[in-house]
Amino acid sequence: MNAYIVAGFRSAVAKANRGGFRSLRTDVLASHVIKHLMSAVPQVAPEQVDDLIVGNAMPEAEQGLNMARFISLMSLNTDKVSAMTVNRYCASGLETIAIAASKIHAGLADCIIAGGAESMSLIPMGGWRVVPEPQLALEHPDYYWGMGLTAEAVANEFQISREEQDAFSLQSHQKAIAAITSQKFADEIVPIAVTETLFDAATNNTITQSVTVAVDEGPRAETSLDALGKLKPVFAAKGSVTAGNSSQTSDGAAFVMIVSESFLKANNLTPIARMVSFATAGVPPRIMGIGPVAAIPKALSRAGLKLDDIQLIELNEAFASQSLAVIRELQLNPEIVNVNGGAISLGHPLGCTGAKLSVQLFNELKRRNQKYGMVSMCVGTGQGAAGIYEML
Repeated sequence: MNAYIVAGFRSAVAKANRGGFRSLRTDVLASHVIKHLMSAVPQVAPEQVDDLIVGNAMPEAEQGLNMARFISLMSLNTDKVSAMTVNRYCASGLETIAIAASKIHAGLADCIIAGGAESMSLIPMGGWRVVPEPQLALEHPDYYWGMGLTAEAVANEFQISREEQDAFSLQSHQKAIAAITSQKFADEIVPIAVTETLFDAATNNTITQSVTVAVDEGPRAETSLDALGKLKPVFAAKGSVTAGNSSQTSDGAAFVMIVSESFLKANNLTPIARMVSFATAGVPPRIMGIGPVAAIPKALSRAGLKLDDIQLIELNEAFASQSLAVIRELQLNPEIVNVNGGAISLGHPLGCTGAKLSVQLFNELKRRNQKYGMVSMCVGTGQGAAGIYEML
């Protein structure tokens, strides 16, 4: 049984802690996107949705208690739709789409909403309480390394210079600014109004202010190689990984609707894409950024495709060092990788990213009238993931 993607949308990606979503709960943010998704497919009633699958990398506090179920209740106006939260760190949003497609292929569902949501404003990287297994931490400290240290290890092992990383970062910002200026993302982004009540110490009064977040906040038009070159290394005293050539901490949400062929026909829906294959793979945690090098060949093999068949690639830019290492090791064509910028400029809302990149990919493939595209990323603790899509 085939599984078809019939619609997909995302929020803008806001800067963590100081952006437009800094005070917005993740479940509320996600519900805005899902409500818009449902309005774009009016043939489908909420009760027809079999399941909601939400990717999230730090499922605790405001994102805890099976957040997906609360999102379902908030966004679908019914208690009939079940839900589950999935965590594969940075690949969570892509994993949920693969799970949904697999369930439909297996005849276990006919209509699933899948995607991801993350607030790095509310929940920091690693969560609020990290408790390593003591013996494992002693024997394999790199299993618990922060991502920045792994980026430094990749830069050293694959000989990626600071200059190369900064140049890659600059290109990411330039491509993202060009995409925003030409309004390439406008149709896929759900504008979200946020109201905040703040305390004004000068007047001893509260102030209520509202803002609509409809544009990705991360890209910096003013950045330059000179500015990037002045930034100090963050993770190692004599390192090359800086805030400027790393992905930005962000808040965002993205979701797609996936249906069976019988559901498609019964509800007179038009498919836009299908997931052809999906693969994950493990790599040494010390160089976790190289994960796509192991995952992409598996995904291609399962799809019965060659790398030359892929016309666009969204490679999550966790760090410039690992992105460049992946591009070189797999000999990816830089001209088709992240044509509208990547996470260094546009941000990386962890559990949302895989779904967000998928939505971007669908729209860019459609603009170019191209058939095959791929989303891939490295994953914390030494993993890689890759999903291949076919436009219909």
